[in-house]
Amino acid sequence: MNVDRGVEDLLRELAPQVLGALVRRYGQFDTCEDATQEALLRAAMRWPAEGVPDNPRAWLTTVATHRLLDEVRSQQSRRRREETIFATTPQSELLGRPADADPGTDRDDSLTLLFLCCHPALSPPSQIALTLRAVGGLSTAQIAAAFLVPEATMAQRISRAKQSIRTSGTSFTPPEGPERAERLRAVLHVLYLLFNEGYTASTGPDLTAPRLSDEAIRLTTWLRRLLPHDAEVTGLLALMLLTEARRPARTAPDGALVPLAEQDRGNWDRKLITEGLDLVTEALGRGQLGPYQVQAAIAAVHDEAEHLDATDWPQVLGLYELLEKLAPGPMVTLNRAVAVAMVHGPSAGLLLLEALGTDNRMARHHRFLATRAHLREMAGDRTAAATDYREAARRATSLPERRHLTGRAARLG
Repeated sequence: MNVDRGVEDLLRELAPQVLGALVRRYGQFDTCEDATQEALLRAAMRWPAEGVPDNPRAWLTTVATHRLLDEVRSQQSRRRREETIFATTPQSELLGRPADADPGTDRDDSLTLLFLCCHPALSPPSQIALTLRAVGGLSTAQIAAAFLVPEATMAQRISRAKQSIRTSGTSFTPPEGPERAERLRAVLHVLYLLFNEGYTASTGPDLTAPRLSDEAIRLTTWLRRLLPHDAEVTGLLALMLLTEARRPARTAPDGALVPLAEQDRGNWDRKLITEGLDLVTEALGRGQLGPYQVQAAIAAVHDEAEHLDATDWPQVLGLYELLEKLAPGPMVTLNRAVAVAMVHGPSAGLLLLEALGTDNRMARHHRFLATRAHLREMAGDRTAAATDYREAARRATSLPERRHLTGRAARLG
């Protein structure tokens, strides 16, 4: 079904507002989510031909409420559940009102809904899927296509996530205090993972999945409007924009991967870079430093360099050292090893990798092997580098990455 782009954008913007309103009023997240999707589908079919109602949010809320009531009536426990809904909702709102009548509230529960979708009871993949469905307004088929899995598989994942929300007993209220800060970290992590999956797809024939990274940027932009003074939200958006700016140069015409060092920087999106740099400056001036701000600062250093040799590697190294203190992890150390090699030579970087390689899980990761191959190549050890490239290619699950690594190995002989 082809939907007018303006209508599609409006529906995706309104989706979390409508679902949030229903869940706040009636609970039953899974049933409310199904009702919201039905309303969105009906609007997508009718609005392009009939025009957008004067109050599109109220139209969707009313249609979704009617759909919710139909579902309630069809269940065995309909009498008790209908009584609950009818007792908490004015009859005039449920029956006999124009579909675009004002539902009587301007409250936006979108942020609460996003916190709910990133509930700690859910695994990261389930959090991402539920966020895309409930907050992003994407259909199950669209999400499945983006992640290259069958629609039935994604439907089961989303269904399990909604069931977990129901059994967790969580009330639809914004978290407060430390819980709010912890949940916001989970929200940012989900958006970060979503962007990364779109920028470098973990599996499949294509290097990137632009729809996922576009959605991550859209949702993070929206989150920043809700939390304009949060430096880490601003930092994450800056990181996404500064990274996304390089997308046009990341692939060759045949879809092959082009590494950062070999990219034509004239193809980078300067508008996104400018916007990202402004956001970095804004975020860093807010006080308490966080990992997304530091990562954005690293991306800014790369994007400001007109060519590879102009990169301020000592600054990059200093930022990675700071990031390792704020958010230590093997991938941070892996990236720091590259910066160390660029500042102090490949032997110093390899020494850092030697310690990192004692972790068996990391030693088998294709990114670790590819990085070690790169540093060994820099050091002149072509045989060892080729061996690492081949092993990295064997372990990579992305076809473009596998081809790239295989080509590196072949070039070294």
